[in-house]
Amino acid sequence: MREPTAILKDLVKQVHDPAIPKHERYGITSVCSAHPIVLEAALRRAASNRTPVLIEATCNQVNQEGGYTGMTPADFRSLVASIAVKVGCPMEAIILGGDHLGPNPWKHLPAEEAMARAGDMVASYAAAGFRKLHLDTSMGCAGEPAVLADAVVAERAAILAARAEAVAPGMPVYVVGTEVPVPGGALETLDHLIPTTGQAACSTAAMTRKIFSRTLSDEVWSRVIALVVQPGVEFSAEETVFYQPAKACGLVATLASFPGMVFEAHSTDYQTVSHLRALVEDGFSILKVGPALTFALREALFSLDELALVLRPGRLSLMQVLENEMQAAPSFWKGHYDPEKADMLRLYGYSDRIRYYWSRPGIQRAVSDLLDVLKSTGLPDPLVSQFLPRFYERVRSGEIPREGMAILLAAVEDVLDDYGSACTPGRAQ
Repeated sequence: MREPTAILKDLVKQVHDPAIPKHERYGITSVCSAHPIVLEAALRRAASNRTPVLIEATCNQVNQEGGYTGMTPADFRSLVASIAVKVGCPMEAIILGGDHLGPNPWKHLPAEEAMARAGDMVASYAAAGFRKLHLDTSMGCAGEPAVLADAVVAERAAILAARAEAVAPGMPVYVVGTEVPVPGGALETLDHLIPTTGQAACSTAAMTRKIFSRTLSDEVWSRVIALVVQPGVEFSAEETVFYQPAKACGLVATLASFPGMVFEAHSTDYQTVSHLRALVEDGFSILKVGPALTFALREALFSLDELALVLRPGRLSLMQVLENEMQAAPSFWKGHYDPEKADMLRLYGYSDRIRYYWSRPGIQRAVSDLLDVLKSTGLPDPLVSQFLPRFYERVRSGEIPREGMAILLAAVEDVLDDYGSACTPGRAQ
């Protein structure tokens, strides 16, 4: 397996190779999750297929202060490494990245303080061996406008890159940009979603290059491999906006102006395989997915929970444990949903705010208890058919072991398989 940054640089080269037609372009999936089952599914799949796997932790999940998972970047790397050993995935196949690295977790503070903490975070990611760093300084801090000028965003990104270079000189590759979709899906309706214009993309790239070259070096700029733009894809609690190539054609046409870069597409969750494939063919070579993976995991857990309630009536359900925990600590979902629909969306919304709660001890115990119940009861065919019809034939044939954990892993792997098909020429249907 090639060195991680070389794999990503090759990804860029093939997009700009005139001998490679669009329909032969390949991409890579960025797995943006800290959930151990999601990570295991991604690493199992990479080990089985003998392919590289890109795994990214976000600034809110993992940072030098612990994030909402309680993990530092070094902790996260250790978690990934332990799972990799378990499933037989070589570490050299794993590319670790940091997503939305910037002041977002501290944007309620004055800019100087928020940026100081963001710098410490970037340094901790670089020191822990994360090689793909998405520098996101697009948000305003306390007392600043919500949207900052390109020059300010670029200056702050360069400050963070300098912190990474001080710790791991010459090692990281970077992703930059100013039109960055909100992590975890939009909060508002999606009626007026507009792709980034070609002019805006060119302006952002030119400004960022100018500042990186001036304050860092041309060599550091040569390791900026991707620009985050809005291709016209997004999801909210109830909606998905699918990629429409015709609306992004002006943006796509500008990619030839950035010979060392590709586009990185955020919020690609819940796109169809054909829409994902169209993104890859148009040069959006890095497809980020996060909530869709834990959404699939949650669906499978709830189905197993309902199955277990038939076999063990009266047991406290996982769904009730989650509801109790989310009501007791509402900060991760309150304000993100229409109050009139919150009772439904809290558990079932596309934005999957449940993902902030899986690491809580009470919920971890409830999941463990559910899987223990299923080990003792088994998974009878009629109930698998009723509650898990998508997996029924594969369980009956033995393709998926008749175990709760095997079904959870399969649910996540199914989503990753869709992304794998989209990123591989000739695979998407």
